Amino acid sequence: MTLNVQFLTTPLEQETRITLAAAYRLLAQRQMDDLTYTHLSARVPGADAYFIYPFGMLFEEVTASSLLKVSLEGEILEGEEFQYNQTGYVIHGSIYQKRPDINAVFHLHTTAGVAVSAMACGLLPLSQFSLHFYNRLAYHGYDSLALDYKRQGDQLAQDLGTHKAMILRNHGTLTCGETVAEAFLYMHFLEQSCRVQCAAMASGQDLTLPPPAVCEKAAQDLRNFEPTFGERDWTALMRQLERTDKGYQE
Repeated sequence: MTLNVQFLTTPLEQETRITLAAAYRLLAQRQMDDLTYTHLSARVPGADAYFIYPFGMLFEEVTASSLLKVSLEGEILEGEEFQYNQTGYVIHGSIYQKRPDINAVFHLHTTAGVAVSAMACGLLPLSQFSLHFYNRLAYHGYDSLALDYKRQGDQLAQDLGTHKAMILRNHGTLTCGETVAEAFLYMHFLEQSCRVQCAAMASGQDLTLPPPAVCEKAAQDLRNFEPTFGERDWTALMRQLERTDKGYQE
């Protein structure tokens, strides 16, 4: 797949753009977007910058060539947007600065994710979905819009720590990965965890939780089940996208 975009300089950048645009389209298909809010990003290979959608676009509109290139400090290096996305750049830039192991960051506001973010109990080990995150999930307290790199951005990155998933209290969810595929699969499992929890708690029935030792064993087994976490599912999802929506490649 090739793009007719003059400012693409390397095949790796082109591949990263295509992969990130695909993630936007796939989440739009699953109705996990929120108008022109929330955002996904991917680090530019070999550079202190990342790709992210132009603030003002719907997820379903995002294409590889429309993605912005933004410095870790929030400077627009390539592309144009409807409005400067201060909150998005604080969130993504702060994480990339503190986590060199991370190459993709997803942030969403789904109904289930926001609902669980408001529960004092947090995410419970109610399902195999949620056991991916047992003792492996960070929490970040709500502090209005993320507009301050030094105070809010540093605190967010500090709260994330070494984890790859986080619940932003009264706000939404965030996942990270060494690849876009990894961040996508963690977001899928986190969303499923939140949906199951909301449904189970709404039933009014008494809930059962596995013993802590079983939860920990399951978390380890789930992490070790796939050598390249997310790759198998991502490959299948790309086949689906090829059948249903090839516009992301443009």
